[in-house]
Amino acid sequence: MDADPPVSARVPADVEAPDKIFYGFTARQVAVVAAAVAVVYLGWQLVGARIPLPVFAVVAVPVVAVAAAVAVGHRDGVTLDAWLWAAIRYRRGPHRLVPAPGQQASVPAWAPHVHGDPSPVGVLRLPAHAIDDSGVIDLGADGTVVLVAATTVNIGLRTSSEQAGLVGGYGRWLNSLTGPVQVVVSARRVDLASHAQRVVDAARTLPHPALADAAVDYADFLLDIAADRDPLSRTVTIACAAPAVGGGRAEALRRAEHTAAALSGLGCRTRVLDGPTAAAVVAAAADPYAGVDAGWPRATPGTPITARPPVEETP
Repeated sequence: MDADPPVSARVPADVEAPDKIFYGFTARQVAVVAAAVAVVYLGWQLVGARIPLPVFAVVAVPVVAVAAAVAVGHRDGVTLDAWLWAAIRYRRGPHRLVPAPGQQASVPAWAPHVHGDPSPVGVLRLPAHAIDDSGVIDLGADGTVVLVAATTVNIGLRTSSEQAGLVGGYGRWLNSLTGPVQVVVSARRVDLASHAQRVVDAARTLPHPALADAAVDYADFLLDIAADRDPLSRTVTIACAAPAVGGGRAEALRRAEHTAAALSGLGCRTRVLDGPTAAAVVAAAADPYAGVDAGWPRATPGTPITARPPVEETP
């Protein structure tokens, strides 16, 4: 009897890692250390003849050590120099942001604010600038993104050969990527009230009263579950990005369609999200506690909303 095939796939790691140019150090690391050494050297040229060398070393060694720590250190996957620069920008920037056009302004007198805090109000700049009807999310200079919804596959109930085939197929999809993607697995509250409302609306169109009664009972059952429990659902969303130049919109759609086709071959149910559904997903991600249901039809940002004119009743 043959041994079970290994459940593994070869995927290149750190394909975007910077090149090492000097003794295992990148250009950024060499620049940081070289700048610190240059500052120490200039300091020695200015005051070296006036103070003893041990005294100068007490000051110079910590400077070089801090520079070396910044060059090679990381925090939360971010280099320390980028992390420190982000911290400085956060401390110096406005902490109160409003979704309104215009420049920074002072806090109104009627608004609650900390006594003696003169920090201005900043304009809230969201990453997504626009979402069109086809589902392309415009990120401005950062490019475009198209979302793909996918279901999971229960690999634990498969045989060893099937597991190896699934892992190999997933590895082939990863190896075929030509741009950045982000796989987001999230658990959020399920809005069973909206599902129950859809069932009630559909019950009115059923041809037989018994079917309509069964649908209404099922809607009541959903409402009971929503009242007694806090149901959650797990969603898998894949963001396929493309650069802003060189037909980024069409390229993002092509990458999303390729991702949907590749993952559907593994047994996943996939769907490239259109504009209304993508808007609902982005809204739910911005406020995960609101229970936004992406199943309802939703207009994209900037689309005029109209309603039927009221019916005039005749006396």
